[in-house]
Amino acid sequence: MRINFSELNTMEKQQWLQSAIAPRPICFASTIDTAGNQNLAPFSFFNLFSSNPPIVIFSPSRRGRDNTLKHTLENVLEVPEVVINMVDFNMVQQMSLASCEFPKEVDEFVKAGFTKTPASLVKPAMVAEAKIQLECKVLEVKSLGEQAGAGQLVIAEVLCMHVADAVIGSDGKIDQHQLHLVARLGGDWYCKVEPSNMFQVNKPNTQLGIGIDSLPEGIRNSTILTGNHLGLLGNVHDLPEVNPAFEDERLKSIIQYYSVNPHEMEKELHHYAAELLNSNQVDAAWQVLLALENV
Repeated sequence: MRINFSELNTMEKQQWLQSAIAPRPICFASTIDTAGNQNLAPFSFFNLFSSNPPIVIFSPSRRGRDNTLKHTLENVLEVPEVVINMVDFNMVQQMSLASCEFPKEVDEFVKAGFTKTPASLVKPAMVAEAKIQLECKVLEVKSLGEQAGAGQLVIAEVLCMHVADAVIGSDGKIDQHQLHLVARLGGDWYCKVEPSNMFQVNKPNTQLGIGIDSLPEGIRNSTILTGNHLGLLGNVHDLPEVNPAFEDERLKSIIQYYSVNPHEMEKELHHYAAELLNSNQVDAAWQVLLALENV
């Protein structure tokens, strides 16, 4: 299916893009105008773009239905400061309530039942219930157009961060298992980050991986090993060699049972290697795959 964006209206473009480009972190932005009116609103067009200087960008786009400006955008143009309150699962329904388009004089902190707490460096209040708050100064607002749905990029520098003790791990850093962040998908859909859906991916650092193209042909063209499996195997720094000291009873059983049928043996070895790779036992998987060389 090919989607030609020149044939879509604003809302159709947004629906396709928001469903495809996800999950997106949520900028729960508190701002203030020159009269002292506080505003609190969520935006999922948001991310981190630099660590030095520490820059985040979010976009309170022009409203798609009538091309008017959102109160958050009006506020940062008047008072170029913002607090970004990170959204976790325990506050997601209140956050959604705050997204209602209340009149400008209405305080979303009150409507959504959040507690204001003073920031240390900027004028907008922080959401006390948020586990992480970022105090920011707005460096620039860059308009991407004057038409309905056009993004208005708020480029902000993080001045300081507040982190709840409850999400600090024993190493003194944020414990991702305790944070339970929420992210935006398409339509009315969200997702929650929790231990059951978290996993680690080892990144190449100073040494380069050998790459999938350097894997032996029988491994590279396996009908059993997936792209993720091959990615793990190709992320080693040197092509492994058979380790004579490697002991594995299941490996021995496969070799003995399928000794008269090398094709079936290869399939079984690949199945076993896939199981090992699924549990991130890359070295053991390599030894299983290399066992055919000694048969």
